[in-house]
Amino acid sequence: ELILCGGTEEQKQKWLPQLASAETLPTAVFTEPNTGSDLGALRTRAVKKGDDWEVTGNKTWITHAARTQVMTLLARTDPGTTDYKGLSMFLAEKTPGTDEDPFPTDGMTGGEIEVLGYRGMKEYELAFDGFAVKGENLLGGETGKGFKQLMQTFESARIQTAARAIGVAQSALDVGMQYAQDRKQFGKSLINFPRVSGKLAMMAVEIMVARQLTYFSAAEKDADRRCDLEAGMAKLLGARVAWACADNALQIHGGNGFALEYKVSRILCDARILNIFEGAAEIQAQVIARRLLG
Repeated sequence: ELILCGGTEEQKQKWLPQLASAETLPTAVFTEPNTGSDLGALRTRAVKKGDDWEVTGNKTWITHAARTQVMTLLARTDPGTTDYKGLSMFLAEKTPGTDEDPFPTDGMTGGEIEVLGYRGMKEYELAFDGFAVKGENLLGGETGKGFKQLMQTFESARIQTAARAIGVAQSALDVGMQYAQDRKQFGKSLINFPRVSGKLAMMAVEIMVARQLTYFSAAEKDADRRCDLEAGMAKLLGARVAWACADNALQIHGGNGFALEYKVSRILCDARILNIFEGAAEIQAQVIARRLLG
């Protein structure tokens, strides 16, 4: 979407077919060790060297960083600025790594971050020291546009994260429901106890509400209507519902839910990150309140 919204025609023709076919895998390289939600304050710099650029700085929480071929890399091209106005976006090419040599490209090193859940995503911290980027890979061919280009993608990023959250919540309901039917106590299935069936009923209700809000947000986005308010609401609600459903499903499992051999323990860990990435809950609430006031 960054390329669709902000790329030159040449960049669209080169990159979009490769991305669509999965011939080329991308990764987003925005967050820094001291810069999470406040992306406008990031410090990684890109310096012009002839027609090309050299990038120096540190990034963190970079998903799938080792195996990808291109990074959407946000860096400061105007050293005289300290806010979002001096940032530019690059389509920085790299060589995919292996288990033995995860970062073979010159000017770039990195290490994996061990995480609580969502482990299939593989998170990394990266360091750049004179990392070379071709001049033609400045997104849109203009400097100073990086933050604006990134902001254009936030609606769909939050909608798809809301959808992922609903998937986690639905999984929690599925395993909780199955366990409540299979597990017998006091001569009957757990689902026959009102406190258990009540939990499952509310899980189903909350998932339905979150799902419909997410569908509505997606429909607004598809219709090319502004939907940052709805997308923020969907993401905020979806993440909360995912955590609540995972917590309730684990409670239904009782002590077994705390055992790693049961799927619900993984669901709980996976649910926790949803309230943080793609806009923390506090940021979503701030966006929503600002729009309501505005």
